[in-house]
Order: sequence, then structure tokens, then C-alpha cells
Amino acid sequence: METAQIKSMIAAQFADPHAATDLQELLAVVAEREGAKPDHAQLARGATFIYSYIEQVPYMLTVAWTSAKSVGLEAEIESIITMVVSYWIEDDDVIPDSLGIIGLLDDAYCSLLSMQTMSDFYQLQTGKFLFPDDLTAANSIMRKIIGEPYATELDNIVSKAVLDANIKEAVKLLASPEKQRLFENHATIWNHGPVKELEVDGLTGLGLTEDE
Repeated sequence: METAQIKSMIAAQFADPHAATDLQELLAVVAEREGAKPDHAQLARGATFIYSYIEQVPYMLTVAWTSAKSVGLEAEIESIITMVVSYWIEDDDVIPDSLGIIGLLDDAYCSLLSMQTMSDFYQLQTGKFLFPDDLTAANSIMRKIIGEPYATELDNIVSKAVLDANIKEAVKLLASPEKQRLFENHATIWNHGPVKELEVDGLTGLGLTEDE
């Protein structure tokens, strides 16, 4: 699967000397909305989280593509990734790309929420994870950063893509007894739980975590 165009878009925005400041200003607005008063260090950690979240996208798309293909979900993952790539190259999306690095937040959220949703369906039916990363907490935080009504609009885009790809039905078929033997022989599908989560523990003071 080719992610060069997405990588190029990310690299271009990461090279912008104003990107970190733009993210910190956004986080300050989000924090105020959530009733929090972060200091400079907390805003900087929040910006670092966003950088890491966006940077994760090409890697996760590649891992999900490889894993899904290995268990017979090639058509389904291709349908989802086609939507994701189309969304990245669309200029006039939920958050316009003209806003610089802030314009990538919706693209990244749409991408990683799609991958996690597919993995969740797979885990529910088979007991195994589709890839060794759990993005649930990170996606929840990014959803708060994006805010309404944009977050719900993005959720609806992902839900439609998952429905159009018939992922639920395809995964249910994979959970049949004869397919279970196939799962046991696939070393690329993780049955011991996610290996890691995108770091979210340091995001205190921004009003983004459940314990604030």
C-alpha cells in the first residue's frame, strides 16, 4: 500500500516553523472550553501528542493493510483505505487543509478511527487484535481537541465507510469454526493484546483526560 502522498503532506506541515505555536494556541482554546488552565509545559506536551498522533497514520495504515490481507479481509481494508486516502487529498474537508497543521487533525482522526474500528470488530468476533496498537484513548482525546460539530461529522464519515465496506459481515464469516483454525496459524495477528498505546498519560492540565 502506498502512503507516500500522506507522508509528504505530513512532512510539509511538520516543517512549518509556526506549527507548534498553532497547535499550542489551539490547545489553549480547547482547555479554556474544558475549564482548564494549562501552563506552557502542558501545552507543549499536548502539541507533542498531536505530532505523534499525526505521524502514526502512515505506519498504522500499512500495518492494518498487511494484517487484514493476511486473514482474508483484503477487499474490506482496501475499501476503508481508499476512503482514507481520498479524504487526505481532499482540500475542502471538515477542517480545511489551508489551516496548516490544524488542517491535518481531521485527516489523522478519520484515518486512525477507521483502523481502530475495524480492529475492534475483528477483536469482538475472534478474540484477537488486528494490529498491536490500541488507539482508543488517543482517538478519544483527539476527538475532544477537534470538538463539535466537526467530531460527529467525522464519526459519521467513518461509520458510513465501515458500513459500505461490510466489515461486520466479513468479520463474522471469519469467526466460523473452519476459519478459527486459520487464525491459530497466523503469527501476524496478535492474540496477546495490544503491544502499546499512543502516549496519553502526560496530557494533564488540558481538560482532555477523564480524570480532570
